[in-house]
Amino acid sequence: MKIFAVIVLAHWAEHLTQAVQIYVMGWPVPEARGVLGIPFPWLVTSEWMHYGYALLMLVGFLLLRPGFTGKSRTWWNVTLGIQVWHHFEHLLLLIQALSGAYLAGRAVPTSLIQLVAPRVELHLFYNALVTIPMVIAMVLHARADRADNAAARCACAVER
Repeated sequence: MKIFAVIVLAHWAEHLTQAVQIYVMGWPVPEARGVLGIPFPWLVTSEWMHYGYALLMLVGFLLLRPGFTGKSRTWWNVTLGIQVWHHFEHLLLLIQALSGAYLAGRAVPTSLIQLVAPRVELHLFYNALVTIPMVIAMVLHARADRADNAAARCACAVER
């Protein structure tokens, strides 16, 4: 779970750096590539990379799900449901990139929600939607004093 959290935080760092590059430093969107996108610009434009991360997140949520019980499981399920949609959106983007047929006649691969919201802001929003219930689930899961954690099959809980 801790490794998964580090991966999520690193992903957040990329998106927040990109937002700072755009909104604080005034960089044009195509040049605002986060941390890794500066030395490796193909990362930002690779739908395979974005899809791979969305798939990694989905698999991580599924693999870690059995360890959550009670209210932490409910919040984890919320996160999982949101990630299923986020994964679908990235699959749609990947299919468009591979086929060259773009949604709604756009010039680039476009997700459904991207029809009404810009991609940078949309991904910040999606990441928040996924991360907030995930953090709530992790905090609840790590509390040994919660009765609904008694059935947890791990030693994550910390006595308070």
